[in-house]
Amino acid sequence: MFRGSSFHTIDEKGRIIIPARFRDVLKAGGGDGVMVSRLDKSLFAYTFEEWSKIENKILSLAEKSGNMRRFRRVFIGGAFECICDKQGRILIPPSLRQYSELEREIVLLGVLDHFEIWSRKNWEKENLNIEEDMENEEVRNEISKLGL
Repeated sequence: MFRGSSFHTIDEKGRIIIPARFRDVLKAGGGDGVMVSRLDKSLFAYTFEEWSKIENKILSLAEKSGNMRRFRRVFIGGAFECICDKQGRILIPPSLRQYSELEREIVLLGVLDHFEIWSRKNWEKENLNIEEDMENEEVRNEISKLGL
C-alpha cells in the first residue's frame, strides 16, 4: 500500500524520482513501473496489477452512459505506462505534465491503492479545500463512520 507524502522536483526532461518505499510497492504489484492517468488536476499512478483491476471494473460496467464514455476516453485513453529507470525515476509524458501543471516542485501522495502526483501549487490549493471541507457537517459525519 502507498502511504505518506513527500516533496520532490521534476527535472527539465520531465522525470521524477519514485521514493524507495513506493518502488517496493510497485515491485510487489507486478513490475517496476506504473500506469499513470489524469484526474482532479493531478496524476494518479497505479501498479500494473491495480490498473488491471480498474480496467476490468470499467469493462464490466453495463452502463454505457455519455458520462462513462467520456470518463473512459479521458482516464483510460490518456493513460501511459511509465517504467522506472536505473535511478528509480519515471518519465511523465508532456501531455500529462501539461494537464497537471507540473513545473519544478511536486508532491507525491500515497493514498493506499495508488499514489498521486501533484504540482506543489495545486496541492496547496487542494489542501486548503480539504481543510474547508472538514468543517462541513456532512463530511465530518462520513469520516466519523470510519471511527475517527
